[in-house]
Amino acid sequence: MKKKIILPFLFVFVLFSCEKVIDVDVPSIEPKLVVDATFEVFFNENPVTADTNVKLTLTSDFFDEDIRGITDAKVSVKNLSDGSVINYRNVDNEGNYLPTIIDFIPQDNVAYELTINYNNETYTSEATKIKSSPITNIEQTSRPFFAGEVLELKVSFVDIPNENEIDGNFYLFDFSDDSFSLVEDRLFEDGEELTISEFYDDEDQELPRTIDIKLSGINRKFFNYFNILTNQAGAGGGGPFETIPATLLGNITNSSNDANFPLGYFHISETSVISVTLEEIEK
Repeated sequence: MKKKIILPFLFVFVLFSCEKVIDVDVPSIEPKLVVDATFEVFFNENPVTADTNVKLTLTSDFFDEDIRGITDAKVSVKNLSDGSVINYRNVDNEGNYLPTIIDFIPQDNVAYELTINYNNETYTSEATKIKSSPITNIEQTSRPFFAGEVLELKVSFVDIPNENEIDGNFYLFDFSDDSFSLVEDRLFEDGEELTISEFYDDEDQELPRTIDIKLSGINRKFFNYFNILTNQAGAGGGGPFETIPATLLGNITNSSNDANFPLGYFHISETSVISVTLEEIEK
């Protein structure tokens, strides 16, 4: 009997005695500007509204979990058709900037230029709004999954006419819970109804609960960028723009200093949004 009592303690002692602290020397790098300027125009709302927020942060060292917001930059968006300029103002310590014109809604077929002046350097990018399609149907069903059941959320939409026969149309689904899906229509006919599925397990997530589903039109470049971004960000908490890999370049350039390139993206999407309550899975 004594052996049965003493051996576990000896085993624990051996485990703890083998622990060793290793200091990892990670070199510190010069912080880079990170730009999150993904504008969304909610065309299915009446009246039409838009989210044209710009967020500016700095990259951090590997073990630094703090996201440093930039509060002293000058930000503006220029309409390249009529030359009008909309200035932005910083609204918090997290680096969020809002337009001084409250009802700023990017127009169709108009190119916009984003300009950021920060730390005596100028960053610029150009974007035009990409068309999208409204969400046409949402269906919830339960599906067997290993030894239990999961909630399957089916979301449908009709593919819009293909404006570019080479590239096709591209779409981004945002399920407001850090879950995203990318769709391209090269294998489908114009006007065809497309359906994607998202799965929820009530053991891991509290149900019922309400989420917003967004469907945005995007171009090929942003499709490729976002695909790499979400893959590198992994499945952890936080959205893909919370931490941006230092090797992933977007469409923003530093016209003052090519070597000090920024990270992030400027994109304008026509977006359909709808709220849905995820129901508990029937046992």
